[in-house]
Amino acid sequence: MADYTFYTNPMSRGQIVRWALHEAGSDYAQVLVDWKAKSAAFLAANPMGKVPTLIHHAEDGDRVVTEAAAICLYLAEMHPEAGLLPNDAEMADYYRWTFFAAGPLDQAITSRSFKFEPTPEQEGMAGWGNFDRTITTLDGHLSKVEWICGDRFTMADVYVGSSVDFGLNFGILPPLPSFVAFAERCQARQGYKAAKAVDNTLIAQMKK
Repeated sequence: MADYTFYTNPMSRGQIVRWALHEAGSDYAQVLVDWKAKSAAFLAANPMGKVPTLIHHAEDGDRVVTEAAAICLYLAEMHPEAGLLPNDAEMADYYRWTFFAAGPLDQAITSRSFKFEPTPEQEGMAGWGNFDRTITTLDGHLSKVEWICGDRFTMADVYVGSSVDFGLNFGILPPLPSFVAFAERCQARQGYKAAKAVDNTLIAQMKK
């Protein structure tokens, strides 16, 4: 049995976790989820019926991890040999920007794609404030660094990089120089290329 069972659909946030699995060098078996016919085993693991969902077949029993950001950080912890964990000096940026992408950035991208913008009165309650503030904040950081934590790739780059990559590909994020350069650095990684090759092949097969 593989170390992990990976429930995914290639046209989903499962692409984030597949990249993380490849960066971590994880041994995994995929289970493709049909949106209209979700298996009992999948729903038992994640009653939300959402992908990605990861089951780690650990020595002490199965562990279920959901939410793409959580799965990414979990894999970094389970595979320290991959060198994706932060050192003490990198830890603040590692957690700050991973959860910035999982929170404000994801919400900003989603709200823009749904053509919803909070009113000035609603911005105080909106986790992302507004789209422009979120973009300016991320641009300010990416304009100063090569990778999220500085000059070294960590698992934070998988999650933040996936968000930026998605936003640019779908024309939701503006093609700012810092965003484009960061996405290109991510796309040049072998783990990214290997993971995308798998998902792109699956998407092509689904469209036949």
